Amino acid sequence: MTLPGGPIRLALEDGSIWHGSGFGATGTSIGEVVFNTSMTGYQEILTDPSYAGQIVVMTAPQIGNTGINPDDSESRRIFLRGFIVRELSPVVSNWRSTGTLHDELVRQGVPGASEMDTRAITRRLREKGALKGVLTTDESIKDADLIEQTRAWPGLEVIDLIPEVTCEEPYGWNKPNDPEWAIPGAPDAASSDAFHVVAFDCGIKTNILRRFATHGCRVTVVPAKTSADEVLSMNPDGVFLSNGPGDPAVVTYLVETTEQLLGKVPVFGICLGHQILGQAFGGKTYKLKFGHHGGNQPVKHLPSGRIEISAHNHNYAVDPKTLPDDVEVTHINLNDDCCEGMRHKTIPAISIQYHPEAAPGPHDADPLFVEFVQMMQRRK
Repeated sequence: MTLPGGPIRLALEDGSIWHGSGFGATGTSIGEVVFNTSMTGYQEILTDPSYAGQIVVMTAPQIGNTGINPDDSESRRIFLRGFIVRELSPVVSNWRSTGTLHDELVRQGVPGASEMDTRAITRRLREKGALKGVLTTDESIKDADLIEQTRAWPGLEVIDLIPEVTCEEPYGWNKPNDPEWAIPGAPDAASSDAFHVVAFDCGIKTNILRRFATHGCRVTVVPAKTSADEVLSMNPDGVFLSNGPGDPAVVTYLVETTEQLLGKVPVFGICLGHQILGQAFGGKTYKLKFGHHGGNQPVKHLPSGRIEISAHNHNYAVDPKTLPDDVEVTHINLNDDCCEGMRHKTIPAISIQYHPEAAPGPHDADPLFVEFVQMMQRRK
């Protein structure tokens, strides 16, 4: 294929300017700049709603060689605001591909940048933390004006991004993963034996829904502002709090709803759902310096000592020092010791900060779905 060209710039709030070759859509986009260390799975990363409001820098040296296909999207569209790579592959070679990364970004109006020094950008983000940035193909804007734009942007801490990514109406899901992911003995998700899980959509990934169905669960996905009474009227066997973007401290409505559900039905949270549950327990959250984004994070399961290599996408964490005594930290990150999982000692409620659905990423954490199913079995 012929590679797109045209100059593109990334301006960071620290005053630095980075030059590259544009692909995807043209225009100007502002967001929080973070880096992702995954070697594969860029389509799943692009379509993960948890990246809403962010510009993602990939550390893998070449991106785009497997193209784009209709089966690997994790949501209805791309929510991130920019995509930066070291080299855009000039060749697409995959039997499942139906299009190129460049064409998909054009179609969805997302600017991309290649030929940028992603190693240097990543090092700067590691040293200074996540930075606000502007990505633009507009050569008429002066560098100083771009830097001023980044500094004037309020950032993601004061914005509730959930309304942008949540569904508008409830919908059902009972489609499992492909047969090679089958769970022996799990009921058909479309049968009367299936567990009924009500899932709050804060930006839920499609593979989470597939994993629930593969584990024998029929899912009803509901908007994030659905009330506790509405959920309980659906007679669920369990409630799920999904992943999602932004600052968990501003999602007070879902924290209050979760408080009302605790003790009435088993609760399971992933990523943002973990942070929501932590606040419902009485804890507080804080922002990590540059977050965890990638498919190679080592996590220790404290009760067993088991080490999992896991997929992460979070800028925030639950402060374990603020949790009450009846909440146990079950998982920690071996890179920085932050809380990656917890459970209540008397109420059926568990959560993990990372992504057991593995899209993309390792499958080490899939037993967390089993633990949630066992909680629902005990309640029945």
